[in-house]
Amino acid sequence: MRKIVECVPNFSEGRRTEVIDRIVAAIKSVKGAVLLDRESDANHNRSVITFVAPPDRVVDAALAGAKTAAEMIDLNGHTGEHPRMGATDVIPFIPIAGVSMDDCVALARECGERMWREIGVPVYLYEKAATRPERENLASLRKGQFEGIRAEIAANPARLPDYGEPRVHPTAGITAVGARPPLIAYNINLGTSDISIANKIARAIRHQNGGLRYVKALGFELKDRGVTQVSINMVNFEGTPLFRVFEMVKREAARYGVPVIGSEIVGLVPRQALNAVADFYLQLEGFSEEQILERRLEGALETSND
Repeated sequence: MRKIVECVPNFSEGRRTEVIDRIVAAIKSVKGAVLLDRESDANHNRSVITFVAPPDRVVDAALAGAKTAAEMIDLNGHTGEHPRMGATDVIPFIPIAGVSMDDCVALARECGERMWREIGVPVYLYEKAATRPERENLASLRKGQFEGIRAEIAANPARLPDYGEPRVHPTAGITAVGARPPLIAYNINLGTSDISIANKIARAIRHQNGGLRYVKALGFELKDRGVTQVSINMVNFEGTPLFRVFEMVKREAARYGVPVIGSEIVGLVPRQALNAVADFYLQLEGFSEEQILERRLEGALETSND
């Protein structure tokens, strides 16, 4: 079986296309790395790059992008809605085919060690690669962002990096590197400019505050559109499906007399997640994955090649 690892690094730049072009070019320059998607958001001032590569090349590709980001992004002048602590803010490794989660944890640790040694950016390990339970949650690691971590990293033992000296890179900050299952980045936009409503809804749906399991959420302003957004990370779309999150946000918004005006998926999404949405809203009876045209075609082609 071919071995494939997905990597979805997030970079703290969503406005300067030329910078993201350079980062993407660096990733693609590594043999075996295949770009799947790139998404940039000017309000968040953040870009999400999705690529796949064999296990023996995926760290090289991630570091190529991180090195370019460290050269071109200065967090001292960075502003945006999304919390950030590094020019390369986060690098997750995700098992896709022929590799295990343990393999991706090993890749995360290799990447973290090399990130410090080769680029001079310290690293926190998170999610499945975390060295202690309180570091599993990325939001907890990022608390205080670049400026807060810079002020505390040398004095607070809880802030000590897993790799590197107790100091942030002066312009590129600090990076979280981890291993995790596939995640869906899902945003729901609200027809109001009142950020307090988005924050209340985010608090109501996120698991940390007693909401839906496997859901992380924050409220953001989309100033160029005059609306707000509930920005969601769904860490297990089978445990909590997309339609359940959408329905809960819609009901919470109705409490404040606010409409849902749209939603968006950032990056890629597993087909199974959208199949579940179709099944729910169309009330399909006896629906099976085998009824998906592409699924049947894939099976037929595999059989014909045997």
